[in-house]
Amino acid sequence: MYTTPQPDPVRLEIFKNLYQFIAEQMGIVLQNTATSVNIKERLDFSCAIFDSSGLLVANAPHIPVHLGSMSESVRSLINDKGDTFKLGNVYVSNNPYNGGTHLPDVTAITPVFLESSENNPCPMPNDQCPMPLFFVASRGHQADIGGITPGSMPPHSTTVEEEGIIFDNFILVEEGNFRELAVRQHLSTHTYPARKPDQNIADFKAQIAANERGVQELRKMVFQYKFDTVQAYMKFVQANAEESVRRAIAVLKDGSFTYKMDNNAQIQVKVTIHAENRSATIDFTGTSLQLNTNFNAPKAVTQAAVLYVFRTLVDDNIPLNAGCLNPLEIIIPVGCMLNPTYPAAVVAGNVETSQTIVDALYGALGVMAASQGTMNNFTFGNEQYQYYETICGGSGAGINFAGTDGVHSHMTNSRLTDPEVLETRYPVLLESFSFHPDSGGKGKYSGGNGVVRRIRFLKPMTANILSGHRLVPPFGLNGGEAGKVGRNWIQRQNGIEENLGSTATLEMKTGDVFVIETPGGGGFGKL
Repeated sequence: MYTTPQPDPVRLEIFKNLYQFIAEQMGIVLQNTATSVNIKERLDFSCAIFDSSGLLVANAPHIPVHLGSMSESVRSLINDKGDTFKLGNVYVSNNPYNGGTHLPDVTAITPVFLESSENNPCPMPNDQCPMPLFFVASRGHQADIGGITPGSMPPHSTTVEEEGIIFDNFILVEEGNFRELAVRQHLSTHTYPARKPDQNIADFKAQIAANERGVQELRKMVFQYKFDTVQAYMKFVQANAEESVRRAIAVLKDGSFTYKMDNNAQIQVKVTIHAENRSATIDFTGTSLQLNTNFNAPKAVTQAAVLYVFRTLVDDNIPLNAGCLNPLEIIIPVGCMLNPTYPAAVVAGNVETSQTIVDALYGALGVMAASQGTMNNFTFGNEQYQYYETICGGSGAGINFAGTDGVHSHMTNSRLTDPEVLETRYPVLLESFSFHPDSGGKGKYSGGNGVVRRIRFLKPMTANILSGHRLVPPFGLNGGEAGKVGRNWIQRQNGIEENLGSTATLEMKTGDVFVIETPGGGGFGKL
């Protein structure tokens, strides 16, 4: 048994990669077994492993807004069901007020027990470990989870109930048996039920399979290295991440920033560096109060954005895990738009406000201009089709580097659906997809350019856009110019153009074209 209180550097590197490998294997299974375009093609999912207390240990390089917030879902499950866990159970949750982000992001969580059998010999029989020793989780963006619009990304929702169906630590699999009847009933008995429950169930089963791969790989790991060693190196990996973040904090300076949004809301953040113990306080006091729109970000999303920013300040190759948060005190006033109370709508908070939190933090630290600051969420559908995509734009420039053209940045990391898949699975035509020229802010280091995406509809459908920086340009820093704003508009079949705001819902007729021009990133430094 490995009992040394300090990690062996070689073993630390081995275990760090082993933990990440398990999460990556989970992701491969999820992609290969999912049926929805959203998960299978766009890769809008994340997988991770957690210790016995629900703290993040390691993840695959998936979606940052998922990864930084999933621990809250796992810990919520432990608090809610901790004394009733059973071998073979799998739970699902998407409750934004219980560790979730927004309703389309559904998390499947599997407690990991160590059992003895011929197929899985283990030094610790299940009766000696009645509580789970680890947890594995996968979060996938469902193509539709109900709500007032197809695709469950309504631009104008005012309560979370209008955004879809809430699963709150729901038992998906009970002692190895998939509860399909109960799941179907839950998906259908809602004011705004799910439109394609068969697809929901198929993706749930893919998440179950992904989690099972994680369970089996962790059991193999324990069998090879012994439980005490695996558990010890989970703590060592977290401690190593903590020390790396403390080193990064040590060279930072105090700063503050006020970030204005298209809807007149603002994010106020103050970062105070404590040199004596290499820690930081991130205080969002002064941020706008809870909104009547859906741009409220659940507390878990705000914490995920902070975690992401401070992880990116670290040059070392460390996994994003709970250790990164230990040097940080995060103050988020209850009832503000970054820590709303039920039943506030939150669907845009996860995808839009999360991006603005990141840019506000970089602005306060003075290290990077704003990126496009939006995910340009585009959904369309009817009772038969539901589609969702996020669209890339320009990234911001920073100290000694220029922004990049046409990329996803910060809290999202998903793909755009291949044109062939898009046009095969849905009655639309991708007319063009090109750069938005000269949209990046000028500077010593210029911001990246946005893109222009034109989609023609071949059947009547409802379309929705949920975006930002259509009025307020992404800021430049240190004398760099702001990036250009984006634009949403419709070209009707009869030639008439209709300009849209940052958020809009409208009916598309056959032959109409939806055009989305995304913002450029801000420049850094004077020319």
